[in-house]
Amino acid sequence: MTSETITAAASGTWRLGDLAVRRIGFGAMRLTHLADGSPTDRERVVSLLRRAVGLGVNHIDTASFYFSPTRSANELINRALAPYADDLVITTKVGPGRDSAGVWWWATPEQLRGQVEENLRQLGRDHLDVVNLRVPRRESSGSIAEHFGALAELRTAGLIRHLGVSNVRPDHLAEAQAIAPVVCVQNPYGIGSPAEDHAFLDACGQQGIAFVPFFAIAGAGKEAGAVAEEAGQVRAVAEAHGVSAAQVRLAWTLNRGPHVLAIPGTGNPDHLVENVATGALRLTPEEIALLSAV
Repeated sequence: MTSETITAAASGTWRLGDLAVRRIGFGAMRLTHLADGSPTDRERVVSLLRRAVGLGVNHIDTASFYFSPTRSANELINRALAPYADDLVITTKVGPGRDSAGVWWWATPEQLRGQVEENLRQLGRDHLDVVNLRVPRRESSGSIAEHFGALAELRTAGLIRHLGVSNVRPDHLAEAQAIAPVVCVQNPYGIGSPAEDHAFLDACGQQGIAFVPFFAIAGAGKEAGAVAEEAGQVRAVAEAHGVSAAQVRLAWTLNRGPHVLAIPGTGNPDHLVENVATGALRLTPEEIALLSAV
């Protein structure tokens, strides 16, 4: 597989409401700082974003709380890609917030409009394509109706085109759907996820809702990145195809259904090319079964 010749079109497409996106997208979380906490090179990041779009990526996931002391993911996206292509879909999320010192807080329903407007300002948009309501801890979070209802009002007002939910349980999704249409669920998911997460992914597909996993590559490493000691099954499949373990993890996740959209993030141009090329990686039924047993 020659990565340089493969574009995001190889991954296929799915629709977020009336917006068609390629199933390999790009996550902006890693744009603002390196693994050691130092700031990224601004021009390198701008070039990376333009390269992603050049490779056919038309779904970018971001948030106003993706920032470091000297970088803002939204403003880097604005600098690199505005004026935006007609087919570029920018998805963001609200709920969490960070003050200038980096301290986290969670928005009340009344504060969500301010977060939406902050994303609009930073991105230089008059509306947001998709906004996900991010839930603090899905295991213990109660009703999301009041928060989601506030976003539904902003959708009616024209500030938001489509709505999604993030880090949620099936009952949260049902609660949101009773208020307004939901086009996507963005949850942690990947090889090794528990059975209830597999079932939730399948249920989203049955309803025509996109399932957008985060940490599909990092797995248990979460924000820190991929785990240092990769599972033997993943290594074996990677060696058989001559690809990286990260590509195998992405390919397995995409294989879970045509409604699954990947948003791997990276600040490395070579990794970007590899991630996009994963859309053309086809695993055998035996390999899928092997990886599903991890």
